[in-house]
Amino acid sequence: MTDPIPRAVQALRAGSIVGYPTDTLYGLAVPATNLAAVESLVRVKGRATGQPISVAFSSFEELEPYSELSEEGRSFVRTHLPGPYTLLAPPSARARREFAPAIAGGVSMGIRIPDHPLARALAEHAGPITATSANRHGERPARTAREARGIFGDEVTMYLPSDPPPSGIPSTLVDLTRGVPAIRERK
Repeated sequence: MTDPIPRAVQALRAGSIVGYPTDTLYGLAVPATNLAAVESLVRVKGRATGQPISVAFSSFEELEPYSELSEEGRSFVRTHLPGPYTLLAPPSARARREFAPAIAGGVSMGIRIPDHPLARALAEHAGPITATSANRHGERPARTAREARGIFGDEVTMYLPSDPPPSGIPSTLVDLTRGVPAIRERK
């Protein structure tokens, strides 16, 4: 089997939506820096415009310039990521400049470093990508490429294989906006 990452990166650079597995759920990616692609993703998911979208990075080194982490936040990232966490952290000035407002337009942004080789390879080669679950707003998220294809069909340009499969358990939300990590309940 050939490596699907180069084709997925090409699709992302063209502004297309790519489905990809994470350690938690199957996700949808567009480049975090492509405003039109992020808006398209919001439309495809049926989300309200003001709802934030998380961003996935390949490593702490890639993430660091885009967030304002406290020492406690840095320590949490270094000891828990990659892993099944979505961190809420203040975006840096660079993130506010480069990322779509749906990602870094608020007081915090959602950050992931998924513990899945395809997710990290995609972010490593394409740059920061969206980390939103593959589902229509308010519906059950997909766990596999097959489930995601059943939901989105041709609205998603490419579906990366879900091997190994995601756990099916949403990521734990950890608030780092006040310095000390705090688990938050999902709404």
